[in-house]
Amino acid sequence: MREELYYTQHYRIPKEAIPTVPEVFERVYAALAEKGYDPVNQIVGYIMSGDPTYITSHNNARGIIAKVERDELIEEAIRYYIDNKLK
Repeated sequence: MREELYYTQHYRIPKEAIPTVPEVFERVYAALAEKGYDPVNQIVGYIMSGDPTYITSHNNARGIIAKVERDELIEEAIRYYIDNKLK
């Protein structure tokens, strides 16, 4: 018998990379626009309510936005605004 048959095999499920908040905004915005929604209104609706149905499932946008906390989305939007409009 082959020697490797006596050893326990390890199986590891690769971890899915968590997208950055800017990547989330870009991908979700694009998916909403492709489906004809107003991306800003839909994203604001999602952030305010937490209801994932504001985000289309097209191109897995709903799954993507669910990977980050809503407060992280707000923080990134405010940081971007301050860095680009107030400084």
